[in-house]
Order: sequence, then structure tokens, then C-alpha cells
Amino acid sequence: MQLYVSPSLRHITVFPSKGFREFVKVKIGSRRLSYRMVFYSLLLFTFLLRFVFVLTAVESIEGETKCSTIGCLGRKLGPRILGRRSESTVPEVIYEVLEEPVDQSEIQLGAEIPQTLEDFIAEIKDEQPDVKTFAVKLKSMVTLLEERTRIAKIQEYLYRHVASSSIPKQLHCLTLRLANEHSTNAKARLQLPSAEFVPALVDNSFFHFVVASDNVLAASVVASSLVRNSLHPEKVVLHIVTDRKTYSPMQAWFSLHPLEPAIIEVKALHHFDWFTKGKVPVLEAMEKDQQVRSQFRGGSSAIVANNTEKPYVIAAKLQALSPKYNSLMNHIRIHLPELFPSLDKLVFLDDDIVVQTDLSPLWDIDMNGKVNGAVETCRGEDKFVIVMSKRFKSYLNFSHPLVSNNFDPNECAWAYGMNIFDLQAWRRTNISQTYHHWIQENVKSDLSLWQLGTLPPGLIAFRSHVHAINPFWHMLGLGYQETTTIEDAQSAGVAHFNGRAKPWLDIAFPHLRPLWTKYVDFSDRFIKGCHIRAS
Repeated sequence: MQLYVSPSLRHITVFPSKGFREFVKVKIGSRRLSYRMVFYSLLLFTFLLRFVFVLTAVESIEGETKCSTIGCLGRKLGPRILGRRSESTVPEVIYEVLEEPVDQSEIQLGAEIPQTLEDFIAEIKDEQPDVKTFAVKLKSMVTLLEERTRIAKIQEYLYRHVASSSIPKQLHCLTLRLANEHSTNAKARLQLPSAEFVPALVDNSFFHFVVASDNVLAASVVASSLVRNSLHPEKVVLHIVTDRKTYSPMQAWFSLHPLEPAIIEVKALHHFDWFTKGKVPVLEAMEKDQQVRSQFRGGSSAIVANNTEKPYVIAAKLQALSPKYNSLMNHIRIHLPELFPSLDKLVFLDDDIVVQTDLSPLWDIDMNGKVNGAVETCRGEDKFVIVMSKRFKSYLNFSHPLVSNNFDPNECAWAYGMNIFDLQAWRRTNISQTYHHWIQENVKSDLSLWQLGTLPPGLIAFRSHVHAINPFWHMLGLGYQETTTIEDAQSAGVAHFNGRAKPWLDIAFPHLRPLWTKYVDFSDRFIKGCHIRAS
């Protein structure tokens, strides 16, 4: 059927789809009937006729009886208009083939299976198989490609695990050179801070920050970015806590690279009186944790060899093997009230963050009696935490009755990395004891309550003690979310490279790494001597 409309819209001619030249002319003169109504009515009529033609063609293709009557049209349209689906025209044999378990022996014969869609189409055209053979070949090809994709993903996760767990030779070089400098250069052994600034270490009128790290370069970036962006650097006190082996290199670096007028303190754990008295619960828990990990997990080889688990599960298990999650530097934050008994309030910073604004306004936040000021990670609509839209169910194993009977899977999670801690309020709670209790429960359960590090027991211990702060203060995911733009990252108060792609590693995301490298002096003799470069 064809429709002709004159340029003036005063004549409409409808040509039937028959082969003769008969036509019907509708003239719209001085009649009051709207020509637009006639025009749209004819368009609708034309559409319906064309729709009937399409349905007829589909029926013909499917090998069914031609459908060109109004009754047949009703049978086709009725279920669709009423929201019901008509019977499927897909042969039942295809469903049967697809629902059959995958035969791994067939997949191993990969050479006989089409490797690409083009190969598959060419083979089907050449052989013209029946429906069942077609379904079997298609399933085999898709399963083979799916298995290859799975293996490739697991290999990527394994390589990233190895890269993120190893100490880059440049950082190892830096530590050795600084340790040597500490032993041969008196300037590298200066008391930090100098005697006249020691009173400031316990003065609550200063802004106190704590970084726990065994990575000299990472700690230097945190310190530099903090001081350079501070509006009142003379009021900044940075307490750097490290372990015994890193103490000399860390002291050498900050002795030779002072950040005046800020006050820098470098202490090793064995310098704290509290830490040397008896057994510290976290140390005992870590010893048991290491034993269980070595027996229960079987190392990265056993994890990767599992053919039944999905790649993202394997990735989570590999990440749980990371030395970071069993590092004392990662657990020590739960002992802040004991480590700093004279302080009322402090801000704890991870060593994989970059400070991009003045942080003194954090001391003006009313915590409403809460202990932990943190950014919540359950509000995906916020651009600063959209990559970390997580709740308790993201971290805890709710298939375990001990977890499901005690916690709400939809309870909002929050982030470690930049936290305001009210130590006075903390000392009135049993947060630390709760933390250690659940660490022990996880060890007793063969690490089945959760898999990743210190955040899960932290979520439990700080329940009802968290005050949500503006997401501006802490942007997450720069170590695993490649789609984060540099513009968004630059607009955050603190940028956190949580994830495997740390900015000091070769696997860092190139477009985000400059946020971190801008605080590294690549002309420094130690940096140059260890071949640490911006890219």
C-alpha cells in the first residue's frame, strides 16, 4: 500500500497494494472536518496493514501457516497487548542441549571447536547441520571461549597479586641506602623532633596526625602532601609509627628531609612502653592467623588451581594473602588510645593516600559523642564513593551462622584510610576488646567469617560508634578503579590509592599516578640513586 500527500495537504491519495491503478481520492475543501484527523487516520490504517504484512512474513519464515486474516492477527496480537508472551518458537532440543552439564573432555579438544564467530558461521554454512548439532557446536564454542576468558582473568589476578605483594627493587634500594646513611652520617640520626618541640607531641592544641608504615617513600609522600597543603603547618604534628627494621631508614629520611615548620616524630613500636609490656593481643592473633593461613589456604598455587570458583572469588582470596593484611602496621590502629595516652583527638592516615587540601577543619567537626569520623561507603550516588558502594554483606560471610545471627547484611560500611578518632570517647568503650574477640572467632572458624584484612573486624568493633563525614574528605578506589577521572580525583580532599595498583608500583594507573608523584622530588640523590622515576 502507498500513500501520497499533496504539498498543500489538501489532497491525500491512497493506492491499494493490488496491481491495478484504482485509487480513492479524499478531497478536503471547505468541510469542517480537520484534514489532520483524516491524515493521521490514514497513517494509522497504513501502519496496521504493514504490521499485518510483517507478522505474515515472520510466520512464513518460522515455517508455520501463513497468517493474513484478522482472526490470525488477533491470535498474534492478543497475548502481546495483554502483556502475555506467546509460545516460544525456539525448538525444545536447543534448550535441552544448553541445559546439559558441560563435558570438559569435549572442551579439551579445543582444536576441533570453532575459535571465532567467523569460523563458526563458515562451518555452519558449509555443513548445514540440524538444530541439535547447531546447538551443540554453539555451546562448545561459547564454553571454550568462556573457559579461556576465565583462565586469562585468573592469570591477571595472579600477576597483580605477585606484583603488589613484592617489594620493588627501587624501594628496597632506598631502604638499604638510608640504613647505610643512618649508620655513617650523624645528621641522619638526629632526634625527631628536636628537644624544644617534644612538648608539642602531647599538646592537644596542635593538629595531630598518625601514619603507620614500613614504606619510607610512601610515608614521605603522605607527610609532604599533608604539610604542603596545610594552612597552618606550624600547628601540624605528624607521628610516624614504623617497625624495628624500618626505623633507621625512616629516621634517616626525615632527618635529612625536614618539613619545617611542621613537627615530625618517628618512633618504632618497640619504643612504646605499652607495647613492650606483656603480650599484645593483636600480636598473638597475628601469630595464630599466620598459622591458619599457611594450613587452610594452601598458598596462591592452591587458590589459582581451583577450577570451580569464579575469578572474582579467586581474586578476593589472593588479595587476602597479601602481606599487607597480615602486617602489624595494618592492625596497629586499633591500639591508638594506648599508643597515645595523652592525646584527645587525632587523624589517622594510611600510607597510600595523598592529601590535597588543608585538613585542620576536621578538628571543627562535631562528632556527636562518636569515636570514629569516617566516610560511609553505602551511598553509590555520591561521585566520591561510587566505586565503593559497600555494606556489611560485602565484607562478612553471611552464610556463616555466627555472622548471620549477629549482624545486618545491609548495614552501611565505612572506609579506613582517613579517619578522625576521638580518643577520649574511645577510652570509654570496649571497641578494642570487641575487635580482638572477633579476630579470635575468625581464627577459630578457619578464617571463614571474612577474608580481607582489618576492615571487617573494624566494621564490627566500631558499630554504633561511627560519625559519617562529608565524602569530600576521602575519595576511595584509586588503586583498583581505573575509570576514576583525574578531574574527580583532584577535587577530593584526600585521594586514597586503596587496591593493588599502588602509585609506587609499575601496575599503577598512569593517568592517576601524577597525583602521587607530584610530591616526590626526583632530583633527590637517594631517589635518583635508586632509579625511582615518575613513570
